Amino acid sequence: MAEDGVGSVLQELYKFALEERALLTGVEKEFIDIKDDLESIQALLKDADRVAAYEEEEQGYDKGVKTWVKQLREASFRIEDVIDEYNMYEAQKNNHSIFITTLQMIPGLSRHMNPLHKIASEIQDIKSSLGKIKERSERFQFDKSEIRSGSYRGTKAPRIGDPRMAPYFIEENQVVGFEEPRDELVNCLVEGTNDLLLVSVVGMGGLGKTTLAKHVFDNPLVKEHFHYRSFITVSQSYSMRELLTEMIKKFCKDSNERIPKGLQNMDDVKFITQVREYLESKKYLVVFDDVWEEKFSDEIKHALVSNNNGSRIIVTTRIMHVAEYFKESFLVRVHVLQRLPSNKAWELFCKKTFRGQCECPTELVEMSTEIVERCGGLPLAIVAIGGLLSTKAKETFEWTKVSQNLRMELQRNVHLTDLMKILSLSYDDLPYHLKSCMLYFGIYPEDYTINRKRLTRQWMAEGFIKNEEVRPLEEVSEEYLTELIQRSLVDVSAVGFDGKVRSVKVHDVSREVIIRKMKDLSFCHLMNKDGEQVTIGVTRRFSIAAFSNSDLKNSGTRAIFVFDKGDLPEHFMDGLSSKFKLLKVLDFQNSLLTSLPDNMGNLFHLRYLNLSHTKVTILPKSIGNLVYLETLDLRQTKVHQLPQEINKLTKLRLLPVYYRRYEGHYDMLNFTTGVQLQEGIGGLVSLQKLYFLEADYGGIGLIQELKMLTQLRKLGIRCVRGEFGNALCATIQAMNRLESLNITAKAKNEIIDLDSLSVPPPNLKVLNLKSRLTKLPDWIPNLNNLVKLRLGLSNFEDDPLDSLKKLPNLLRLNLWDNAFSGESLHFQVGGFPKLKEVDLTRLDRLSSITIDKKALQGLQHFRFKNNPQLKVLPQDLQNLKNLQFLGFAEMPAELVDSIEQGGPCHWIINHIPLVQIRQNEGSKFHDYKLYRIPTQPNA
Repeated sequence: MAEDGVGSVLQELYKFALEERALLTGVEKEFIDIKDDLESIQALLKDADRVAAYEEEEQGYDKGVKTWVKQLREASFRIEDVIDEYNMYEAQKNNHSIFITTLQMIPGLSRHMNPLHKIASEIQDIKSSLGKIKERSERFQFDKSEIRSGSYRGTKAPRIGDPRMAPYFIEENQVVGFEEPRDELVNCLVEGTNDLLLVSVVGMGGLGKTTLAKHVFDNPLVKEHFHYRSFITVSQSYSMRELLTEMIKKFCKDSNERIPKGLQNMDDVKFITQVREYLESKKYLVVFDDVWEEKFSDEIKHALVSNNNGSRIIVTTRIMHVAEYFKESFLVRVHVLQRLPSNKAWELFCKKTFRGQCECPTELVEMSTEIVERCGGLPLAIVAIGGLLSTKAKETFEWTKVSQNLRMELQRNVHLTDLMKILSLSYDDLPYHLKSCMLYFGIYPEDYTINRKRLTRQWMAEGFIKNEEVRPLEEVSEEYLTELIQRSLVDVSAVGFDGKVRSVKVHDVSREVIIRKMKDLSFCHLMNKDGEQVTIGVTRRFSIAAFSNSDLKNSGTRAIFVFDKGDLPEHFMDGLSSKFKLLKVLDFQNSLLTSLPDNMGNLFHLRYLNLSHTKVTILPKSIGNLVYLETLDLRQTKVHQLPQEINKLTKLRLLPVYYRRYEGHYDMLNFTTGVQLQEGIGGLVSLQKLYFLEADYGGIGLIQELKMLTQLRKLGIRCVRGEFGNALCATIQAMNRLESLNITAKAKNEIIDLDSLSVPPPNLKVLNLKSRLTKLPDWIPNLNNLVKLRLGLSNFEDDPLDSLKKLPNLLRLNLWDNAFSGESLHFQVGGFPKLKEVDLTRLDRLSSITIDKKALQGLQHFRFKNNPQLKVLPQDLQNLKNLQFLGFAEMPAELVDSIEQGGPCHWIINHIPLVQIRQNEGSKFHDYKLYRIPTQPNA
């Protein structure tokens, strides 16, 4: 009887196995179909987004397109989810044990336990929804072919009631803060060369480019100088033929001339010829306001003839590369319009807000100052918010309400919605691939400075970076960021010594525009300190400034960012892997995270995991299941050992992991600790950045295994012993892509011989060597691409500058911790042609520095720290005419006293804009204060 029972079960299992196979075959076909649907939807959305933006601009236009776009987007979300679910099923199905597979085939359990059934059901439901969306679209009064052809392209010239009309009618006494740029532009127009000169005025929306151009255009000196003047609004929708015709008509009207006949009926060649002939003998001024595209230059270059009469063109634009592109065809001067300084911003605010009295009541000064600061020097924001406040009672309570509810006011108040419209134009004009990148700035809290690498790595993990030319993704992502900066949408906060952008931010008011777009697009939900509840429905990302009591639930979420500085709720961490199984980005940087759940490896799709500056000390072994992980950021964590399972991550590209002891006294060898890696590190075949690796843990075997990491571009290796020298040289020589190398010895007296490195990496740009060296390796002076060199502990008895001076691209030179054990350094004329920064720190015997006249002419920063024998200021510093910063820390008192104002050596440094003294106040790394020595650089 038992055998009969077993036979019956086996028969059922066989039956269900056949059903399973049939189901699998059907799902595969449906899966391919729905992937094609997604591509079609995404292609349509690229242009449909622009149509939806057009709808918002056009008053009274039917909302049908916007609704239809929203439905399409949500359908695309569902398709993306089911694709990721299917891919996860495919990858994991072979890992199930035979026992689990058998259970899934038992009647009554199969359809509940097998995820394939759920996927098949979801696909059918999506296809049904797409059919309904198509039916609804047929009721709308628009043609989808018009969307694809771009008939809804951009904005038109301002009309009555349009907020962009205001700059044309601002009285002279209402203009604040433009006096200096106005005078500069007027001089450009009426003085100088007789050649045709084009002036590009560039800056973000709302900065006052049109206001400035109009007041320059109407300036009495300009009117007298140019008898032929025309002010043309271009905007995003224009016909060049119409613009040039309008220009000619205005010229003719002002000079009482007859308009040339037949302009409209001429072919293009004859039309351009007619325009050139008309302008041939005239001294003219034409302003093209609000130019958006580079091709505009190509369209006007043949018509606007250079007739040696001192004619001028002014172009205003939000886009730097548009401003620069005119250089191909014209003599160009680019004027970057700056934001208002605080005093001018306050003056403009008071003029707009308090009208006749122009003075702020005492009780409102503090609140008004805060509001002006939030406007960030943007004239349009100041005018808009000032106009709103002018209608309110002059009471603290009323103004506090406006300040606290500014986001809501921006969306509903007529004074501020116009501001939002103008700033939105720049976002709406973005290419589709940059819109998601721009929206990412709304994820970060207000006034947050964003690290470039952090941001671009998140873009890459989300799949925003499209690499069609097989270039490094980092290179493409930086191009995307540069484009946003060029379009005046993103501000640069900090730049590195090499000129690369280090951090960025967006204007607070621009961020409000982004947040509005994010909500419309279900891009991200912000959880903030105001207790805002979690959005019900679709949201692709969570930005958590403060956790609420609500339980986060959204299986389609792709990214979570934790900015909350408090303890993380247990329910959030416990449910992370089960509730957000499609996550690609998870960022805990600077949070109080203490540990990761053991089942972290269930986040199958995770590509970016940022644990930097958290309290995490151990990674779970399941981390080895994150097969798609590209970035694992463990900077400033006390993770000192990685599990061997990490070596399974064949797609891992970036692994920065270290801890720096800022809490204690500085020691070059022990200030930074790295990580121990297990045997098998050669499996990380995609790894591009690894720092810092503890070499003494794995020894020569580990160093030799590094040869397998052929993609490595940055390597930091610590605790290197002398006997590792030859093996390390052989490994480095195999790394042809290496751009940054950091080697630190195990102990101060450990001598590392690097001379056997006969052919160094050809692309090496950064080199840090902290070790005793028998001599300066011959290959270092031949590193033609080197931009940064830091030497420490090397104890060279001879001046190393003589060997290093020919490095053609060196920008920064650091000699630290007795890198040089002699008494005198000599910077020779002709050496270090591009050097910008020099740092001399803890050189115990250094007592004098010679700088030849005309040497180091490009040097901008010079720092001295804890050089006890350097008691007399080098007089040759007077020869460094381009030096912008001179810093001293822990230097002998007699040197510091000599450069104080009135001191005998103050004259040597009086030409330097910033001279700074650092004084220690405790034993910790950051226990110090800074004070400045007054100088007169322009005296």
